[in-house]
Amino acid sequence: MSLDALRGFDMFWIIGGSGLVLSLAHVLGFDAYVPWLRDQFTHPMWNGFTFYDLIFPLFVFLVGVAMPFSFSKHLARGEGRGHLYWRICRRTVLLVLLGIICNNGVLKTSFADQRFPSVLGRIGLCYFFAALIMLHSSARGRLAWILVLLLGYWAAMTWIPVPKFGAGNLTPGATLADYIDRTVMPGKLYLGVRDPEGLFSTIPAIATALIGVLAGQWLRESRRNGHVKAAALLVAAGLCLALGYFWDRSFPINKNLWSSSFVLWTAGWSLLLLGLFYLVIDVWGWKSWAFVFVVIGANAITIYVAQQWIDFDALGQLLFAHHAPLHRSLLNNAGLLMKWFSLYILYRQRIFLRL
Repeated sequence: MSLDALRGFDMFWIIGGSGLVLSLAHVLGFDAYVPWLRDQFTHPMWNGFTFYDLIFPLFVFLVGVAMPFSFSKHLARGEGRGHLYWRICRRTVLLVLLGIICNNGVLKTSFADQRFPSVLGRIGLCYFFAALIMLHSSARGRLAWILVLLLGYWAAMTWIPVPKFGAGNLTPGATLADYIDRTVMPGKLYLGVRDPEGLFSTIPAIATALIGVLAGQWLRESRRNGHVKAAALLVAAGLCLALGYFWDRSFPINKNLWSSSFVLWTAGWSLLLLGLFYLVIDVWGWKSWAFVFVVIGANAITIYVAQQWIDFDALGQLLFAHHAPLHRSLLNNAGLLMKWFSLYILYRQRIFLRL
């Protein structure tokens, strides 16, 4: 249950949770904290880290955590490796296609104006490569892959020269990742000279998913009790945070580049949250508070895509504007309530849309 709850907690911020928190802070009289909260709910321009920077890598991490559970379930049903490969390929293609559609709409036909990199596309590619590595390596092999991906990406970004900019230039538009994306990616890039979901920076993101795979594997370990599992996750979190902090000095924590230090730093926070959610929900059994997040996490991709096409905010305003008196700042978050109730209906009907 903790996995669904943490996935829902992560998606909560994507579907409007930040606006609700800011509104509640204002209504409850904590205006002094609003500027700090607002800063945490925006991305840094380049280097640095805020809470909002954790949302995307946490989801990629959780994709990895789910893999040992999902794959073992399919294999236990008697499904062969061939069927599993088909599922992996199908899910990857669907995620990439959905990402392109969310970026560009359905009817846009001009190839040059299409933006092909996307959030869902990166999730799909990370899932694909992490799944293949998981199926063909041991735990030590997966750890070795993580090291190769992170060190290799750092070495390439530091030592390979970029035309007109040289080697090791980590300013916007001048990095190796930006140059490769401008050279090989079709269509247009999100920011013209670079794309935060570009092709080359997906390489270290695969390591984010693989760290999740190791965490999921550890949670499935039957020989350890829950407290030991949670404690190990928290220790691993501290180690990743320490490594990310020190690596930041030479390879800055940067979401746009998905730098190796960013991978370790966000993996640390992801492991910390997973350890706490697992301890509280699955070990101690305190589950009722997490229901609001479980409802979201059970259909996370569904609501991410649906909000691209359905104006939940307008529906919420229409439904609540003439009913019980609400503070204006809370009324502005009625769309979030509409999204949650839509997911709740799916949850109660046991409808879970999977790719």
